[in-house]
Amino acid sequence: QVQLVESGGGLVQAGGSLRLSCAASGLTFGYYAMGWYRQAPGKEREAVALINSAASTYYADSVKGRFTISRDNAKKTVYLQMNSLKPEDTAVYYCAANTGQRLGAQVAYKYWGQGTQVTVSS
Repeated sequence: QVQLVESGGGLVQAGGSLRLSCAASGLTFGYYAMGWYRQAPGKEREAVALINSAASTYYADSVKGRFTISRDNAKKTVYLQMNSLKPEDTAVYYCAANTGQRLGAQVAYKYWGQGTQVTVSS
């Protein structure tokens, strides 16, 4: 079965950086669009960054210029480099995978990881 395992979360001061990783198994990774979502307490889950098999990307306006999504098909891993972190970036970050290649905040992803906590202190 498909498994997505996130790592790299933690506590960081505002202005700092973190890199999240998501290792995938049970799927033909190169054919899947991958994404990072986040959910803060009391808020709905939102798409943060998406990348399809052609390496086209989507970013939420709130993270453009600060976050970068990338993928390594040989390692079956997707990354989220987060720079200039802000307290409002605090959330549980989830990795997701989908066979569809369309990118956008409203696209429903099929497979999900368990999430990793990112906390940004002011």
